[in-house]
Amino acid sequence: MATAEHAVLHVLTGYRPKTTMEHSDLERVRGAVEAGAPWERESSLHITGSALIVHPDSGRVLLRWHQHLQSWLLVGGHADPGEYDPLAIALREGREETGLPDLAPWPDAEVRHLVIVPVPENSREPAHEHADVRFVLATNVPEAVRPENPDAPLRWLTPDEARMAITEPNVLDTLSRVEPLLVR
Repeated sequence: MATAEHAVLHVLTGYRPKTTMEHSDLERVRGAVEAGAPWERESSLHITGSALIVHPDSGRVLLRWHQHLQSWLLVGGHADPGEYDPLAIALREGREETGLPDLAPWPDAEVRHLVIVPVPENSREPAHEHADVRFVLATNVPEAVRPENPDAPLRWLTPDEARMAITEPNVLDTLSRVEPLLVR
């Protein structure tokens, strides 16, 4: 097995699914890795890296508007060529999408959620699935946030406000896993 495949399996080694569906998703990800090229966008199921960004001092979370899905979501996305570490992907995407210069794993670099998310077809690609490996990233400078473009606004919200804004059940699940970490 190539180094790329080892990287994602290494990240998922200590991960413990919390639901039957999540266990099934983990097995599907392992199958995609064994089949090879789990990062390729052409694959009907490919791995992505995402994160819920938090500001620990205020207990707030950052959400990003996703124009295509018309929903408030996490930051994150696809691997660039040569990227094979889901955490590195989440960090890069987080910096690109928010402008936050100091993002770092928080309170540790553990995977917080693994979920397979259906992605509807659009003008550039057919319907497919993302095997989304999710982390928590923190910033100490929330005021430095800058959206990458006008169609992708960002909002700092309390967990209660975030629950009201989020319409995707899988994102609500991620929030529910992160919220206990924010209790001060």
